[in-house]
Amino acid sequence: MNLPVPAFRASRLSNGAVLLVLPPPFTSSSSAVAFGGVRRTSVRVEAAGGVRFDGPVPLNGDVEENEVVFEHCVTRTLPPALTLQDGLDKLKEALEMLKVAPPRCSAGFLRFQVAVPPSPKALSWFCCQPESSGVFPLIYLSKDTDNPTCKSLYVNGSRGVFGIGAAVSFAHSSDGKQSLIKRYISTDSTHIVAYGFMDISLDDGLVSVSHEDGSFCFFIPQIELDELESVSILTMTLAWGDFSFSTFEDSCHLLEVSLNQVICHVWSPTGLGKSKCIRAALRKLNLVEDRSIPRVYINDIAPGGRESVGDIMELKESPFSSQFCVRLSATLAVSNNMLDHASELSHSLNESANINAVWASLIIEECTRLGLMYFCVAPGSRSSPLAVAAASHNLITCVSCFDERSLAFHAIGYGRGSHIPAVVITSSGTAVSNLLPAVVEASQDFVPLILLTADRPPELLDCGANQAIDQVNHFGSFVRFFFNLPAPTDQIPAKIVLTTLDSAVNRATSSPCGPVHINCPFREPLESSPLKWLSSCLKGLDYWMSNAEPFTKYIHMRFSDTSMNAPDEMIEVLNLIQGAKNCLLLFGAIHTEDEMWAALLLAKHLQWPVVADILSGLRLRKLLTSLPDIERNFIFVDNLDHALLSESVKDWVKIDVVIQIGSRITSKRICQIIEECAPFSYIMVDKHPLRHDPSHIVTHRIQATIFDFVSCLLKDTVPYTRSMWSTSLQLLSKMVGWQIHFQITAECSLTEPYVAHVISEALSPESALFLGNSMPIRDADIYGCSWSVCRPSVPSLMLNSDLPINLVRVAANRGASGIDGLLSTAIGFAVGCNKKVFCVIGDISLLHDTNGLAILKQRKSRKPVTILVVNNHGGAIFSVLPLADKVEPSVLHQYFYTSHNISIRELCMAHSVKHLHAKTKVELKEALCVAQNEQMDCMVEIESSIDANADFHRVLKKTSLQTAQHTMRFLSVPFSQGSIKDEFRLLKIRKIWCSKYRIALSAPPTSASVGDNYKEFYREGFILSVILEDGSTGSGEVAPLEIHEENLVDAEYQLRFLIHVMEQVDISCFLSILKGSFSCWIWNELGILPSSVFPSVRCGFEMAILNAIADAKGSTLLNILHPPTNENGDCERSLEVQVCALINSNGSPTEVANVAATLVEEGFSAIKLKVARGGDPVQDAALIQEVRKKVGRQIIIRADANRKWTYEEAMKFSSLVKDCNLQYIEEPVQDEDDILMFCEQSGLPVALDETIDKIQENPLEKLVKFTHPGIVSVVIKPSVVGGFENAALIAQWAHQLGKMAVVSAAFESSLSLAAYTQFSSYLEILRLSTFKVLNYKEEPSVAHGLGTYSWLKEDVTPNPLFVGPNPLSGFVEASVANASRVLHNFEVNQNVICNMITGEQICQYQLKVEHNNLSCSFEVREVGLKSNENVLVFLHGFLGTGEDWITIMKTFSGSARCISVDLPGHGKSIIHGVRGAGEVPWLSVELIADILHKLIHHLAPAEVTIVGYSMGARIALYMALTFRSKIKAAALISASPGLKDPLSRKIRAAKDDSRARFVVEHGLQLFLSSWYAGELWKSLRSHPHFNRIIASRLQHNDIQSLAQMLSGLSIGRQTALWEDLPNCRVPLLIIHGEKDTKFKKIAQAMMHTICSGLGRNEHAEGNNIHQVVEVPNCGHAPHLENPLPVITALRKFMSRL
Repeated sequence: MNLPVPAFRASRLSNGAVLLVLPPPFTSSSSAVAFGGVRRTSVRVEAAGGVRFDGPVPLNGDVEENEVVFEHCVTRTLPPALTLQDGLDKLKEALEMLKVAPPRCSAGFLRFQVAVPPSPKALSWFCCQPESSGVFPLIYLSKDTDNPTCKSLYVNGSRGVFGIGAAVSFAHSSDGKQSLIKRYISTDSTHIVAYGFMDISLDDGLVSVSHEDGSFCFFIPQIELDELESVSILTMTLAWGDFSFSTFEDSCHLLEVSLNQVICHVWSPTGLGKSKCIRAALRKLNLVEDRSIPRVYINDIAPGGRESVGDIMELKESPFSSQFCVRLSATLAVSNNMLDHASELSHSLNESANINAVWASLIIEECTRLGLMYFCVAPGSRSSPLAVAAASHNLITCVSCFDERSLAFHAIGYGRGSHIPAVVITSSGTAVSNLLPAVVEASQDFVPLILLTADRPPELLDCGANQAIDQVNHFGSFVRFFFNLPAPTDQIPAKIVLTTLDSAVNRATSSPCGPVHINCPFREPLESSPLKWLSSCLKGLDYWMSNAEPFTKYIHMRFSDTSMNAPDEMIEVLNLIQGAKNCLLLFGAIHTEDEMWAALLLAKHLQWPVVADILSGLRLRKLLTSLPDIERNFIFVDNLDHALLSESVKDWVKIDVVIQIGSRITSKRICQIIEECAPFSYIMVDKHPLRHDPSHIVTHRIQATIFDFVSCLLKDTVPYTRSMWSTSLQLLSKMVGWQIHFQITAECSLTEPYVAHVISEALSPESALFLGNSMPIRDADIYGCSWSVCRPSVPSLMLNSDLPINLVRVAANRGASGIDGLLSTAIGFAVGCNKKVFCVIGDISLLHDTNGLAILKQRKSRKPVTILVVNNHGGAIFSVLPLADKVEPSVLHQYFYTSHNISIRELCMAHSVKHLHAKTKVELKEALCVAQNEQMDCMVEIESSIDANADFHRVLKKTSLQTAQHTMRFLSVPFSQGSIKDEFRLLKIRKIWCSKYRIALSAPPTSASVGDNYKEFYREGFILSVILEDGSTGSGEVAPLEIHEENLVDAEYQLRFLIHVMEQVDISCFLSILKGSFSCWIWNELGILPSSVFPSVRCGFEMAILNAIADAKGSTLLNILHPPTNENGDCERSLEVQVCALINSNGSPTEVANVAATLVEEGFSAIKLKVARGGDPVQDAALIQEVRKKVGRQIIIRADANRKWTYEEAMKFSSLVKDCNLQYIEEPVQDEDDILMFCEQSGLPVALDETIDKIQENPLEKLVKFTHPGIVSVVIKPSVVGGFENAALIAQWAHQLGKMAVVSAAFESSLSLAAYTQFSSYLEILRLSTFKVLNYKEEPSVAHGLGTYSWLKEDVTPNPLFVGPNPLSGFVEASVANASRVLHNFEVNQNVICNMITGEQICQYQLKVEHNNLSCSFEVREVGLKSNENVLVFLHGFLGTGEDWITIMKTFSGSARCISVDLPGHGKSIIHGVRGAGEVPWLSVELIADILHKLIHHLAPAEVTIVGYSMGARIALYMALTFRSKIKAAALISASPGLKDPLSRKIRAAKDDSRARFVVEHGLQLFLSSWYAGELWKSLRSHPHFNRIIASRLQHNDIQSLAQMLSGLSIGRQTALWEDLPNCRVPLLIIHGEKDTKFKKIAQAMMHTICSGLGRNEHAEGNNIHQVVEVPNCGHAPHLENPLPVITALRKFMSRL
């Protein structure tokens, strides 16, 4: 039994406000009367219902004068739905479960939300609701803010909102009494939107709408579909409350009725049906529009939004929609910019001048009723009846062009974008023939298209009449339907026109979609000359003319027993999928965002490796977050094409099952490997019945929509076991992708692959991409950039957490893959998809369709188009085909390239199109920025060269091939038996420790500045030792140089931290591939930002881990960095590394020259001299001259100025040493910006050293300005640039440009020297292979900067590295074999060890404290010596525990006694005798501070430094201001002294009370999901350990006390401490996250307030006592998101105390 739901109405309350309530069902006997832009009847309604609140946002006056109560929104997010229907089913199931286990509270506000496919459905769903709806209100509002019109709505569609029912209503009148309690809604997790009207009052019976200044009425729908940019959110809202006489059962019943209605009248996913139902449904409402109600306001109740408004009129500042339709009841509806204002059709038909006009009007009108609103009209006399009728119709948008070929392709573009056919109208003769290329494309690629071609009447055919050809079946088999209409006559019923058109459109839009052709002969008169006709031909059209529906409705029924649900037909396919091992999911062309959505759900469900074609829209996917789980759930293999260049990869690939969604695949190599792997089970899924199997290997052809197929698979459980097959494919793809990215980024010039790379980064959810054939689509498929991270809205991010990927539509004409009509198609695509379109085409393609510029200029009903034309002055694709090597260049240029010198700029000028020219990467980025910011069409001409393009493509292929082979060698390297954890080659760190050493040097380091009194010199550092589970070991050295902005103390603190976080962590053997793998591991596994690790520390633990992996593999560091290609592993590599000697240059030129001569005699082939020590460049030049004279011309001489010269001094030096044959001068100038000028002016070769020391993050982006050929080398200190991974990247950049990469030691011990020797050999191998690929001249081996070994008087190992003359070459070299032995057999020289750093155990205990009748058992954690007088006490934030501080506590345990406490109600701390959460809050900051003071005094009688975060920071600040004798200093992380404004305090306290009730009534799990969905935690949510952090927040034993803490310690109840801050004399360290804008402002205000209380002299002292520190790349929880800078700041703060 379906119970009707009464409409909501207005009734007067005692306080004078208007309450929207639900009246009884509307009876059909009432008569409707148009009045004032609304439809109304005289029916009155009575019954009340729904839940009433006082307003979306509190008014300041209400807050001051009344008690304020908030009802907290409880939001439950359900898994993403495959379809809208699926989403409704999930909501229905959630409601049924809720009814079985109802909440225990008497009032509540629940929301269930589910992500559904993103394409616009709201308007269609609104129109699907029955005219006799039993539920009100019904609302649709458009999100189009760009002057929306009825016509634009039909042509473009629009994202919008659909809502039904009123779960909650808000109303306010300008007069009347006020209630004492004001009720509002609060939310932490999601935006809640109320829709309604301002200055509008509804009368008691909903008979009329009146204007009343200062009044408003808003409501929150029961069911709502909100279409955002990247996802649609389907929401169900349920509210109840004893204060409004609405019980939970009543609200459930009303919600269930609403849900049942929308489930029964759900939107059908066919694009054409959408437009048909819209027009007909709106017509049935009999609405009359005017401007009396011009907008619907959208009031956002957002997390962290407005606390209150000062005046009710401030609500008018809310966003609004000016295109809407709201059915308030069965008798009252309002709308704006929605309705068709066309006059009555019967009236216009009867007044038609002649029968031609009648038939033409019928054809055009029926088109609009079928949803065809976009017409492409070519000029011509014979077609004038159709053209005039189309142009005169109010709903139709017409575009014209003199070129029928361009016009037809434009129509194809519209069909591609909208999935609704465009209508093409042409004259007769060759005008029709010009449509053929587009008809072929539409037919081949299933694009719906309607062709209305005018023709001569039969008597003028085949008789020599002008412009008369045989147009019958003109397009043959390329059309799905052809009909030759008779010439218009009143002797034939006009119904033939309607049924013919209905049949044709049905054929065009039914699978297989395609073009249809209706030939329309017309006799004269073709114009509107009067000619009598009999109206009897209109017989039978009366009903048709009285409504807005098509004459014949074609209904496609879907039965429940379709083949997709038949077990006997799908069981075999399901069995194949269940048993697949080496499987592949292949996404071909996917045409809609909803289909992409379904494809993503399938990929996540199967978790198979996915190859996504460029036309799938998933190749250029963008992430909403950077969580590592994404890559585990979605195994995209984007770079398989170039990986398959390797024969070893091709031999390795063995496939047993492929599922292909969509027919066309762009990559030829992928198609070939699939063909070569056959026979295997090949499952092809597409909705059309035609064959797409060029290799003839498909074994299972499933004709179904992707939704049906995915729905079938989602019901079946697929066992997920991550296989080595998928891991290997993913690794191959990543490494090849890394190489491609490196090559494209490192290449200085603007290349065509770079265009593909950068355009994909420019795309957003509100834009789409159209690709030209030939090179653009291939480049985009291979070189497009995927996995880039975009910045989403919070609701989008949270709802899409299971599918955190933005969808980007990509289209191309791949039916026949021609280059004709591409520009016109792209412009039509922009109209159809209603997005900003980027079009990338080649110059020949543009020239083939320059008439498309005439269409571009018209700019009708579309957003801007940016056309990127790659102008290489010919057809570049032939240069990368095999024929390029076999055909004479002159023949290639003339007959294949079709070279030209046509000015694209002048073409644009001729058509008044904005033209931009890009010759460099920077210019292209600037042009894209201009195009994106300006709302106008634009053409960007990208200068290219055929030969350079071919050369760069060859480089990309060769380097990708090398990388693929290199990766395959990694995959095939054997392991020591028992050393591997599982088949994914994971090793676990069992133990890690650190030894501090101090070794004597024979002389001061050249970087040191020492006085004459120093007689002994030392080098200090740490040896990091790692033991894996299998017993394998590895050691690394951490030895920071003080001159490089890190010191030994800070390095020690980072090491202490890392020792604790690295223990029991898995490491992958693939870390030795480098190429970003270490950075990913540091972030994903350790949860540390790679950029926060000190360079020397990162170098040390990379060294230790690599050595441990080498030990586990029974190999060497060199061989795991570059696995050998042969069994012996030594043939291809140098066994020795040449060493460059180092001279400090202290002494006269003669003395230094004699030292140099001695070194040459010892066998050194290269010498580096330190210069710029004395400040006189002339003396330095004399020194160089003397040394060159002494050692001869064969010895390599390098000089190093260490940035100590001014530009003038450096130029002076260069002028004096030009003839000294310096290999290079390192860092000659102080200012980095002067380096290039020095290269230009001096002609002296330059090497970079300090410059690259400062570019650990994104080094390629910063190195790009140093490509000058005068820079010949980079000097790389691994311990300064941040380890081997960064060093290898910098070296590869240098090799790419033909520069040297010199590895330099920084006076480290033999441990580092041995590792650097192996690493130097690895770089030599890379250099040789790179030079070979790029055809560079082979250079002699590089002498590396390992000469610092001679400074070592002592060493960290009793078996140091041997560096000496090689008997074969005579040169001083370091032996790779000896280095391997040093690393493999490494043992520590205990004589140089100062102390050991190991993991410490936490002491954990309970301590009971009583204070003022309050008793609390505290959980205490402690580490460090109890005798240490330096005591740190750590206080966590709300929902945290003392466990949050463990790693930081262990870090400081060597220098302080560290104590953390679970605050009352948190963790294991329990308050005894706590009262209920619903009672008046009795806990407070003051009370908790008092009891903590007593606890701390018991633990540590002396002074302590207190460290607090968030709630803990507020307590710590209060204690610092109150207990000055006890608190020595305070470090405050994300702290606030409180709220100053009484209004804000009152509101915040009420909200926290609501949250406290939420915790108790709904449980901690649900509260956490709501709490951490807020804007404050946006940065934390992207942390890889976020789920682990959330899990730790569930560990609370005393939920009642936890709720009391939230309420009682609310910042709204805390006494504001701002006035006390100027008197603060306890040193404060105030820390905030860079992304936490709210607390950044608070921190700055705190510092300003503190210093304001100081005098002028004290002000500077205050800045020294107190400090504000901003932690980079993190939000509200810096100690969790980016702990290392927090540790450094805290360490420095403590050192100043």
